[in-house]
This record gives sequence, C-alpha cells and structure tokens, in this order.
Amino acid sequence: MSEKRANAALDKERPAGSQSLFRGLQLIEILSNYPNGCPLAHLSELAQLNKSTVHRLLQGLQSCGYVTAAPAAGSYRLTTKFISVGQKALSSLNIIHVAAPHLETLNLETGETVNFSTREDDHSILIYKLEPTTGMLRTRAYIGQQQPLYCSAMGKIYLAFGQEDYVQKYWEIHQPQIQSLTRNTITRLGDMYQELASIRDKNMAMDREENELGVSCIAVPVFDIHQRVPYAISISLSTSRLKQIGERNLLKPLQKTAQAISQELGFNAQL
Repeated sequence: MSEKRANAALDKERPAGSQSLFRGLQLIEILSNYPNGCPLAHLSELAQLNKSTVHRLLQGLQSCGYVTAAPAAGSYRLTTKFISVGQKALSSLNIIHVAAPHLETLNLETGETVNFSTREDDHSILIYKLEPTTGMLRTRAYIGQQQPLYCSAMGKIYLAFGQEDYVQKYWEIHQPQIQSLTRNTITRLGDMYQELASIRDKNMAMDREENELGVSCIAVPVFDIHQRVPYAISISLSTSRLKQIGERNLLKPLQKTAQAISQELGFNAQL
C-alpha cells in the first residue's frame, strides 16, 4: 500500500470532521524538526499532502499565532507560543513540583547535568533538566525531547523495568530504527537482554557513549506506589570527567534522590 493510500485509509478511521485537525497537528510535528523553517514544497512532500492543502492549513495556524513565515522565502516555522503551551502542560504535572527540589539538590551536590524523564509510548521524554553548576559539558538535550529507549541510559531503565514481553515487542516494531549510533550502541536483542538483566540487578543503567561519543550517562529508576517505573533520573557528563569523579561517587547521590522521589510517590521498598 502506498503512503498516500495509507494516509487515506487512516483518514477514514478518524472521527468525522477531524481530518483538518489531524493534518494540522501533523504539520506542527514536522515543523518542530525545522527550527529555522521548512519550505512549503518540502513540507507538502513530508506530509504527503498537496501544496494548496498545506498552505491553507498553515494560514489557519498562522492566524492563531502558532506558525510564522521563516526568513527564507516560502518557508514556515513554529512560533514561541508553543513554549508557553508546553510550559503550562508541564506545570500541570504534579510530579515536577514533587521532584524539582530533590533534583535541584542533586544538581548542586554533583555539579553535573541532571535529567528527569518519563516514558511515553516507545520513547523517553525529557520533562525536566538542570544544567551543570561546575561541570563544563552542556548537553544538547532539551525539555520535551524524545529519545529512543535502546541507546539511552534512561531509555534502558524503561526497557528493564517494563512488562516482561515488552522488550521483544519493542525490538520487532522498531527494528528498522535500531542502528549503531556509535561503536558502543547495543543493536542485538540478545546483548540487550544481558544488559537489561544487569540493570535490574544493579538498579541502575549506563550509557557508555552509546548515543554520542565522549558523553556518558548514569540513570536510575523512580518507582511509584504500584511498584512501577514511570520516571527515571540521570546524570550526563563527559566520559573523561566520569573517569575523574568515579561512577560510585555519582551513583550514591543519584540513587538517594530517586529513593526520595519514589517515597513521595508512595513507593515502599519493603513490599
């Protein structure tokens, strides 16, 4: 089935009158990958829609203040209105208010980048980040960023503590996207099973330059009252600095922070 036919079939499954809404949201998602703007012709190609339809949808989004013309002629980009909407959505998550004081303490204690994420579908979503206070590395990660589960420390936490059959399903669905980003990236299912068993045993995960050379990450799970892992915390830093500080010296305050947040979420380690 061609992509256009697939889109047509998908449109039929959607509620009546919602086609324009879904297409508008599709354009927003595409534009989010082009901070400097995306030409109308290319946007039309990516969305598999004709130019007149894309132009009409863009005009509607522009009139609402969500899209604006980019410097390059015939290109469009998202506006900062999405920052306001995103911040309001994040502020509505009580977990941020619960976790922030603990994460700030961790950030001051270690001096390194602190990341806090949740799992959404088959991705890890960064919902809170604190820049280093003494460390020199500024990571490219940003609030709202999606990360694959197989090549990030926090992502592997979700794989390790998810449902028993989840890893197999994840691997089958995302096989085309599971690629070596560096020489250390785990791309074989058997190797990942071994990695996840070690993570469950140690209650921590490592990104050993699996996503980006020169950058390492240590992550730990945050448990809730139901013994599930809805969140993860990590510290990111250069590999050279990690060797200088020592993994254990970062893991102890990291686990202490995760335990404090887990307790606030009702987790009882004795159960």
